[in-house]
Amino acid sequence: MVSIDAPVELQNSEFCNYRSPLSTRYASKEMQYNFSDQKKFSTWRKLWIYLAKAEKELGLDITDAQIQELEASIHDIDFELAAEHEKKVRHDVMAHVHTLAQKCPNAAPIIHLGATSCYVGDNTDLIVLRNGLDILLPRLAAIISQLSKFADEYKSLPILGFTHMQPAQLTTVGKRASLWLCDLLMDERALTRARDDLRFRGVKGTTGTQASFLQLFKGDSAKVRALDKRVSELAGFKSSFIVTGQTYSRKVDVEVISALAGLGATVHKMCSDIRILASRKEIEEPFEASQIGSSAMPYKRNPMRSERCCALARHLITLHSNAANTHAVQWLERTLDDSANRRITLAESFLTADATLLTLLNICQGLVVYPKVIARHIDQELPFMATENIIMAMVQAGGDRQVCHEKIRVLSHEAGAQVKQHGKDNDLIARVKNDTYFAPIISQLDKILDASTFIGRAPEQVSEFIEEEVKPVLAKYTDSLASMAKPVTLNI
Repeated sequence: MVSIDAPVELQNSEFCNYRSPLSTRYASKEMQYNFSDQKKFSTWRKLWIYLAKAEKELGLDITDAQIQELEASIHDIDFELAAEHEKKVRHDVMAHVHTLAQKCPNAAPIIHLGATSCYVGDNTDLIVLRNGLDILLPRLAAIISQLSKFADEYKSLPILGFTHMQPAQLTTVGKRASLWLCDLLMDERALTRARDDLRFRGVKGTTGTQASFLQLFKGDSAKVRALDKRVSELAGFKSSFIVTGQTYSRKVDVEVISALAGLGATVHKMCSDIRILASRKEIEEPFEASQIGSSAMPYKRNPMRSERCCALARHLITLHSNAANTHAVQWLERTLDDSANRRITLAESFLTADATLLTLLNICQGLVVYPKVIARHIDQELPFMATENIIMAMVQAGGDRQVCHEKIRVLSHEAGAQVKQHGKDNDLIARVKNDTYFAPIISQLDKILDASTFIGRAPEQVSEFIEEEVKPVLAKYTDSLASMAKPVTLNI
């Protein structure tokens, strides 16, 4: 039934159906294909070929001609026919078995031989998860590379530090960026670990006991184990789970999505920082020449990329609870209440992470720093921060610390009143210069107020961090970084 506000002639238009913004606006073509029906069902067919090849190698009556017939049809999928079969049998795997069997009549008897639905379903998911991580990790490395260059360039530029969102001791622009980098390196480690820990489900049968395969090989347990190993090798996995239920443990999904959710937390924190800095006009994300910040306020330069990252990252963070709750309710060897949830959660977690990283890479490739604005903000706060240095200089010039402390306290409160009550600039240094008590150190004030003397070892810390922690990680991605050097262009 067509909605009353939709013209009848539009009822078959794609624009009358829900379309995920992850597909239409945000995620890359590579990641969309990774979770596409074409990828999924062609992988099923590859898995049936791996199974047939391994069973033939181990002595089952399967011919080369049957395998070649299957290989010729890996990508030639009749989706309409499969949909018709599924309407009848209410089972997606058997619908595709029947569809492939019609395409490959000679191979029909050996398709899915001894397997359960999770042989193709779960093993395909593991392949897709691995491929998805292979797409994400180089994107993350590219961000780390860009941000490390930014940190190194600005490692010595002083900027106000903040604790409790109140001005604190100075840091540097590069040092702050290194804090973002530190989190991103932890995400790279977590994603790499999740990727490297992936194991194949292999061939395990309906409850994981391999009973059907033991029957096929007439009780030869060694051949069943060899079959499991061989199929895993053909699929590109070094190892498979020794024990499973009907499915691989959904704890695997929890581990993978946990790493992605952790990445989301990192990106949200970083982009929130950028949004704060943009509001202070200290650092901005790239802003295109024809970009419109507001339909009503033409002067605005909204940090829309960072806002997009935060929006997507929040969604990514929430998906962790879906994975954890799904694992928690898998009774005994498995229940099917994981299926509908995982169709959404697995795809959305990777598509969301992909879109988030692409947007963040675009930001990192064009961050803009405004040193004069930063310096002006420092000038407003540094006099207060320098009071202890002024006291020490006066003591070294022969003054009494307690007397000096009281004078500075009074002058500081007077200057603070000018700032807070009257909206004027901080005039503490002018007050110090006008007080004859401080005459012995007036000539030292410029040196005392040099912002670079308030940043501690920040520049050295950034250099050490990049050399010792960032570069070893980036060394793993030399080839992919070269291919991702060109600027990222966002779709919308």
